[in-house]
Amino acid sequence: MALGAIQGPTELLPVSSSGHLVLVPALLRWRYRDLDPELRKSFEVALHAGGALALLIGLRREVREYVRSFGPENLATLALSFAPAAVAAYLLERPIEQRLGDPVPVAAALLAGSAAMALADGAPEQRKRDQAGPFDALAIGFAQAFALAPGVSRNGATLTAARLLRFRRADANVISRQIALPVILGAAALKGARLARRGVPPEIARGMVAGAATAFVSTLFSLRLITMLEHSRSLRPYAAYRAVVGAGALVALARRPG
Repeated sequence: MALGAIQGPTELLPVSSSGHLVLVPALLRWRYRDLDPELRKSFEVALHAGGALALLIGLRREVREYVRSFGPENLATLALSFAPAAVAAYLLERPIEQRLGDPVPVAAALLAGSAAMALADGAPEQRKRDQAGPFDALAIGFAQAFALAPGVSRNGATLTAARLLRFRRADANVISRQIALPVILGAAALKGARLARRGVPPEIARGMVAGAATAFVSTLFSLRLITMLEHSRSLRPYAAYRAVVGAGALVALARRPG
């Protein structure tokens, strides 16, 4: 439940919820990484699903307007933004988890994402979200593919890409949300289908339900962070937070005996 409580605010801000799910148990010396990797990943997807459901409810007006205006052009944009992450997940999910899912690579990813976000924040704010085209969708889709690595942050990667494409900060946030939700829901559906075929021990299933419920509640109570992010004049405070967490984790892990 503690990880579910962390999920809400870290998912809404560009600070990497997946990175926190790795680093918090590692720094607190929980035996979280000893769990079966597939079940652990499924638990994390359950947290994302709980958060995504809260977003769908909390942002229902925005979602309703988006659905009402949905047409062939929107479908093409959504497909281009979805495809790179879907292909990368199908081909590389396991190698990424095995090679980049440990605390040190995650901390390094937080630092790298911090530098990229700070750089992108200097781009001019010249474009509105209704000016987005196929190239923009594909570029942001590739950013989502990079976010498969824990610590990169889907929100942070898509915001960074949108700002590099010179979208205004508020519009970049809306683009990031609208592109990320289908990926989160798709991943949750895929993992749910795999778990249904595999079967889950009752105690694990209860933990997943409790985690998803806690993530749902924590996301609902953190929705005001979206407004704060959209009204921020700079992404650099979030980049600074990522840098502090990443560097602090590396120092703490290096000092740990054994």
